[in-house]
Amino acid sequence: MPFTSDELFDSKFLDSLKNLRLIARRVPAGGRFAEQRSSDLGHGLEFRDFRPYAPGDDLRAVDWNIYRRLGRVFIRLFEELEDLPLYLMPDISGSAFLEDPPRVKAGLRCSLALAAVGLGQHDQVGVFPFSDDLSVLMRPQSGKGRVLSFANRLATLEPGGQTDLAKSLRKLGGMRLRQGLLVIVSDFFDPSGIDEVIEALKKTRHRLLLVQLVKPSDREPNIHGEVRLRDCETGQVEDISVTAPVLESYRQAYDRFESALTEFARRRNAGLLRLDVEAEVVPQLATLFEYGQYTV
Repeated sequence: MPFTSDELFDSKFLDSLKNLRLIARRVPAGGRFAEQRSSDLGHGLEFRDFRPYAPGDDLRAVDWNIYRRLGRVFIRLFEELEDLPLYLMPDISGSAFLEDPPRVKAGLRCSLALAAVGLGQHDQVGVFPFSDDLSVLMRPQSGKGRVLSFANRLATLEPGGQTDLAKSLRKLGGMRLRQGLLVIVSDFFDPSGIDEVIEALKKTRHRLLLVQLVKPSDREPNIHGEVRLRDCETGQVEDISVTAPVLESYRQAYDRFESALTEFARRRNAGLLRLDVEAEVVPQLATLFEYGQYTV
């Protein structure tokens, strides 16, 4: 691993995250008290609305002032606060560790940043790195004091095999984790193609935030003439002549790839952030957060 935990985690880095918040519109039932608003209404702390009394309702929730004024019985509804399970899936396939800078560095910094935000507001956070298979680096856990532990564990990750997101998502689904927010941090370059990736994403029952690790050269590769290309994960070699028509055909294929991912995110109502790995991570993550808060 070419990084130390200090490169991924330092006080300045964490200080820049303090105004970021992960706020869930709906949190599945079964959570515990934390800082997320649930779709369930009950005896929480923050008033939301009234509704007419129904048999079986708790009489302690009756608003007797309304009864005295209108002669009708209403109960007060409050927002319940629960934790939002946060599941992070950073891509550690072999290709992510190549290039300069390697995409994996930005991916792990992004994962650590989101983990720090979640842990800081008492959410349960788990980390599940993937390449040709999925592993469990950190089981879902909470606590502000665990951030350094997450950083140290992320720094131990080493290159995996080829990318197989569909297989990894099937394995995650088999873990029967409580429904939450799943963040996939990857370039989404999968040997099976973007269509199979999207089909796998469609079967995921969690809310989704897709963080796509990109470089300007992804669409505009700086190669010309007679070249020998070697697949960095399979080792397969291909000799090609890079001409203007070939480059244009490549750009069109890349645009279709981008459009497919964007359209899926739109239809699924999933978050999609294209993270430039050659730029600072935190300012780009901040674009997710409107007025200091990110609503999913």
